[in-house]
Amino acid sequence: MGTKRRADRPPEAYLPLPPATFHILLALADGELHGYAIMKGVAARSEGTVRLGPGTLYGSLKRLLEAGLVEEGGERADPERGDERRRYYRLTPLGLSVVRAEARRLDAMVRAARRKKLIGERPA
Repeated sequence: MGTKRRADRPPEAYLPLPPATFHILLALADGELHGYAIMKGVAARSEGTVRLGPGTLYGSLKRLLEAGLVEEGGERADPERGDERRRYYRLTPLGLSVVRAEARRLDAMVRAARRKKLIGERPA
């Protein structure tokens, strides 16, 4: 993708998303969060099956910032952690469009698996 923001690209051009990227964008769909809150949210939402380490998280955030899918929301104290300053991130309109497009893509794949009776109430 490079470091140039490409607002002229349709959301589908970013798909498929790597799983870590999808989890980060999904966490940010709830609103502005700092990195530690993103990591905690991903672990909780996945019931512990997905754990993002700091390297994965911040490497992904850097690429998302460069692609224009996420923007920094500034730095402020985290009320849960005393006076510690934290950098916050939020979805851009493009980021929201991309995470929605990926959710639709994944939903279509799950529906196809159900039609083939691979998952559902009575798995094969």
